[in-house]
Amino acid sequence: MNKLRDEILNLLEEDSRLTSARIAKMLQTDEKTVANEIKAMEESGVIIKYTVIADDELAGKEVVEALIEVKVSPMYKHGFDSIAEDIYQFDEVKTVYLMSGAYDLAVIIEGKSLKDVARFVSEKLSVMDKVLSTATHFILKKYKVGGVCTKSCGVKRQAVHA
Repeated sequence: MNKLRDEILNLLEEDSRLTSARIAKMLQTDEKTVANEIKAMEESGVIIKYTVIADDELAGKEVVEALIEVKVSPMYKHGFDSIAEDIYQFDEVKTVYLMSGAYDLAVIIEGKSLKDVARFVSEKLSVMDKVLSTATHFILKKYKVGGVCTKSCGVKRQAVHA
């Protein structure tokens, strides 16, 4: 990736609401060049999604999140990819990572209650053919999300504005 694309990507990662015009001004280049770079990154898959990091507690969102470590038996000629794909198809699943260490996959899920998470693990995940074992860890408090401190950090934070 070239320097301009890196700079644009860094700015968008910090605040995805920045316009091409604002980025161009910040980088002292023209708006059309910035817009073309952004479009190229979107089309090539470098930019996957624009999103908001919200504090669920302050937003009144009642969710239970869990990180589930999963030990699997990799499939011949498919390795872990096929199993990961089967797992990430579930609506409850927000993130899947291939990991080093005692477990092969880290799966982050979201449910409405502890019971929903437990039901997902026992009825959907653990019963999959290639899943050997799981270890579920409930997320109790978030201190930092997406590089930004939450209310729990004890630091007054402000929304990032362009």
